[in-house]
Amino acid sequence: MASGDDDDPIIEEIDVYLAKSLADKLYLFQYPVRPSTMTYDDVDHLAAKIKPKQQRVELEMAINAMSPNYCRSKGEQIALNVDGTGYDETNTYSAKLMDKQTFSSIQATTNTSRYAAAVFRKGELHITPLTGILQLRPSFSYLDKADSKTREREAANEGGDSSQDEAEEEAKAITVRFARPESEQARQRRIQSYEFLQKKQAEEPWVHLHYHGVKDSRSEHERQYLFCQSADASENSELVKTPKEYLSMLMPPLAEEKVVKPVGPSNVLSMAQLRTLPLGEQVKTLMKNVKVMPFANLMGLLASGTDSVSVLRCIQQVALLVQGNWVVKSDVLYPKNTCSAHSGVPAEVLCRGRDFVMWRFTLERSVMRKEIASIIKLPPEDVKEFLEHVAAPRINRGWEFLLPTDVDFINKHPDVTHRQHMLWVGIQSKLEKVFNFCKEDFMPKSAPQPEPVHVSGEQRLQRAQERARETQSSLQKELDARRAGADRQDEPMDASSVPNGCVNGYPSATSPGFDHANGTAPSQELQDFVTKTFQKHFVMTLNELKRLLNLHMASMPAGQAAFHSVSDHMLQDTILLCHCRQILVPFPAQSTAARDEQKVFGLWETGQNFDKYRRLLFDMFLKNYRLRRSTIQTKLAEELGEVPKADIDRLLSECCKSHAGMWYLKGTIQS
Repeated sequence: MASGDDDDPIIEEIDVYLAKSLADKLYLFQYPVRPSTMTYDDVDHLAAKIKPKQQRVELEMAINAMSPNYCRSKGEQIALNVDGTGYDETNTYSAKLMDKQTFSSIQATTNTSRYAAAVFRKGELHITPLTGILQLRPSFSYLDKADSKTREREAANEGGDSSQDEAEEEAKAITVRFARPESEQARQRRIQSYEFLQKKQAEEPWVHLHYHGVKDSRSEHERQYLFCQSADASENSELVKTPKEYLSMLMPPLAEEKVVKPVGPSNVLSMAQLRTLPLGEQVKTLMKNVKVMPFANLMGLLASGTDSVSVLRCIQQVALLVQGNWVVKSDVLYPKNTCSAHSGVPAEVLCRGRDFVMWRFTLERSVMRKEIASIIKLPPEDVKEFLEHVAAPRINRGWEFLLPTDVDFINKHPDVTHRQHMLWVGIQSKLEKVFNFCKEDFMPKSAPQPEPVHVSGEQRLQRAQERARETQSSLQKELDARRAGADRQDEPMDASSVPNGCVNGYPSATSPGFDHANGTAPSQELQDFVTKTFQKHFVMTLNELKRLLNLHMASMPAGQAAFHSVSDHMLQDTILLCHCRQILVPFPAQSTAARDEQKVFGLWETGQNFDKYRRLLFDMFLKNYRLRRSTIQTKLAEELGEVPKADIDRLLSECCKSHAGMWYLKGTIQS
């Protein structure tokens, strides 16, 4: 030890003093967006304020508008955007020029117990603990003010536009309910929420300060408080410690850490710990962690000799059967009175959305994420979590179910499979009411595809030649008919010569004027498709019908297409033949809808008594492209007497869509 002391001699001893005069008021300001050589000491400080509890500071500094580097036109434009053309005491820039900027602070660290400011003078070191370390950056709150001004102007302009069909909303009965007492758990969630913290921060008032420059006499006076005011070292009790106390401060004794063993299923359990739980808890824990599992794998994870009947009874309480595999129930993953870790959506809403995803996988192997999200309308993070539980992404195929169909289990346990099927039927009926869909909307995708037929090149050539000979005569007749039609195009139409059997001015298939020889009659298959489609949707645009027709043709097996090519004119003729009529909706002049989107057709006649309601509604939409519910209800009452509310609800749901308090025919809402 003696030799070590000789090699490292003490050169100088420095007395250290603890200054406490500014211990609760000393802040360190940092300007990270500016180099240390470019200080703000010579810049005019116009205003300063602080929130002491939050340690939040704002400084207003002047901008040298006379500098050659200052763009005056930009400064005037920013001031105009923020304050407008008028003058007000609340204006940010009173000189109509951006001549100042605001700096706002954030805490660089929340724990400043290890930081202090030190001053060395006359062989003495005086240190003062720091209250806070703040980083000041330019604030762009004036841009938010400019945006709010722009929105106010736009709202004022929109408010000035009046429409003849905008009437006051009808009076509605209001049900008064008293809020339930807030639980302790809900109170804790509310206190920890971002909205609550923002509200608490806004409640603390600003304390306005007066700024003194570096060379100001007041600043010189305050700097003297950085030195210890008492010359007696005994008063600095923090720096007077015995060697033993000082050593214990440098190296505190180690505290024995208590090892907390996992006690709940949410922790990672070893197989030995898992098997100490009851059978039901074992199955629930495994399914909650694995999410989806074949029954054979589950039996392999349980202790040997476990009764499979008991396991089947337990797993049906915590899981559902999807493609022969067991998937954990949604209410097990999202218990009641909980919410999403991503978005805060309540557990009840999450369970409905996840049940829809699982139900879709009972119909097909793959689903599209966008389609799922458009129906359940949950945040993307939650939808992705649902899919990751049971599926994996595949290129150009969406999300595919994780496991192959367990045919062995389905064949071995038909009673369980049937019971699970009935459960899914009940879940499906609930989901249809919640999300407003039909199972048939998803069925074409799962239609079985026929086995591919291999045809040689010679066979293809021979078939093409035969097809050309067969169609040559019909093509020639069609050409002759078109030429004849062109000759008669300039002749005026006599309304009295329209034959019987015409629908909306177009000849029907049974009318005597209809030319079957020229092949202009729409096929029966096309008429059947149009009829079924309108009986399901009631109102459609030509663009939407073409889309559904293309989907229908694409879903048909190869080589079995009932119609090869359908022109727009033929499709419109077919619509009119199927007891439908075109509704000439008066779209607004600024409408961006395409021509096919402005051609709206509605089902006119079905042979039911409800047709009269639908016809009257279509007549109303000939005068206006949007209506209020009260207007529709009043018109129905005037023309047809008192109409039950259920019939009005059915009429609107079949033919219309609601947006911003107005009702539009399907497909006519302007984006």
